[in-house]
Amino acid sequence: MFEQTFKNIDDILWKDPGCDSELDYIGQTSWILFLRYLDELEQDKADEAELRGEEYQYILAEEYRWSSWAMPKTADGNLDHHRALTGPELVEFVDQKLFPYLAGFKQTAEHAQTIEYKIGEIFSELKNKIQSGYNLREILGYADGLPFRSSKDKHELSHLYETKIKNMGNAGRNGGQYYTPRPLIRAMIKVIDPKIGETVYDGAAGSCGFLCEAYEYMYERMEKTTDNLRTIQESTFFGKEKKNLAYVIGIMNMILHGIEAPNLVHTNTLSENIRDIREKDRYDIILANPPFGGKERKEIQQNFDIKTGETASLFLQHFIKSLKAGGRAAIVIKNTFLSNADNASTALRKHLLETCNLHTILDMPQGTFQGAGVKTVVLFFQKGEPTKKIWYYQLDPGRKLGKTNPLNDDDMQEFVEFQKTKRESEKSWTFKVAELDKDTFDLSPKNPNTPEEAPLRSPQEILAEMAELDRETNAILESLKELI
Repeated sequence: MFEQTFKNIDDILWKDPGCDSELDYIGQTSWILFLRYLDELEQDKADEAELRGEEYQYILAEEYRWSSWAMPKTADGNLDHHRALTGPELVEFVDQKLFPYLAGFKQTAEHAQTIEYKIGEIFSELKNKIQSGYNLREILGYADGLPFRSSKDKHELSHLYETKIKNMGNAGRNGGQYYTPRPLIRAMIKVIDPKIGETVYDGAAGSCGFLCEAYEYMYERMEKTTDNLRTIQESTFFGKEKKNLAYVIGIMNMILHGIEAPNLVHTNTLSENIRDIREKDRYDIILANPPFGGKERKEIQQNFDIKTGETASLFLQHFIKSLKAGGRAAIVIKNTFLSNADNASTALRKHLLETCNLHTILDMPQGTFQGAGVKTVVLFFQKGEPTKKIWYYQLDPGRKLGKTNPLNDDDMQEFVEFQKTKRESEKSWTFKVAELDKDTFDLSPKNPNTPEEAPLRSPQEILAEMAELDRETNAILESLKELI
């Protein structure tokens, strides 16, 4: 049911002249799903208030509630065609009344960590791209049929939403920056092992894949007490995201995973001066895949001690500074970071090794990130103690990764198991930092455990062997003649 509904919505968006890519499809689906979710949330809260003998104060004025403009119904539960807007009237209402009204919550909300503020931000950043009110009317009907009440429903919806995010990445353009393969994320989380009471942060949150997967991991393992449930909902997960669409997708993704008012801030993380980060701003755990290949302006670079235009290197500085003493991090970064010879990269590697224990480097194969065409590594480190030795693991799934053959959880299993004991193998080894070149701090992996291949023979050696084989053959023929 769920999957068919999403497909039906995509089919309608494909026909609409205002939507021309997977990015548009998920953006438009997101704002509609959000309002559908909000309607269910308000109904739940109204029912709870009634049981207590209280009157619930709705967030939205009646005119702007789902049951008024999106799906007004008759007494028998069918769409009331006399009250339901459609065609140009529906688009006009959405564009000129609904979106401006909802955007206004950004100014009137008590503070940023409320659902009212999230409503204001979402509808300040997005716009309705569905040009046909008849198409929009159909989509609203499909969205109305999606149940949000049970945790099972939410789980299935979140799974389908993740699939849409993945498809958006596969569609090319800039969608891929929002999607990190979930098997890689899950392996990183297993190694870091976050526990209830610890704070988890992603300063380049994208679609919030790291935060959602960390929520699933911690929720499954924690004791389900009232205090723990409040902690994991309200004061565990924190993120920042710069891009409008990614911010909205991230909020929706976290909501579908069960976090009612996500602590996600719409901001350029790198615009924050790292010298202003205090202990109260720091986190126990950081999980992230910052954008690589980007270039930042000079004024942004002034916020950092090591000046560079490379976005990922600035993010790494931010993450080191944002980690509590003893805090743990797992960061995806381009493999060229390990060996780049420029002054900034060398200085940053030195800073990382001196301030943190970089205990593990996971070397990922080509094709891990579909469509990106880059090789990446994952840096696992703990803040507070300098690095003495690094355990390397070169992932080799035994096949070429790609769109039709993506990374899976089984591919990551050996790494997770070996990492617990830092086991050595043909794919893994330990490197002592004392042996590091102190001029370059080059960390690029050089596997000493790779089996040596037999050296290629010279042409002279090959010719000599052929002559020897000829002599042996002639000798055999001669002996056969004698027998005859």
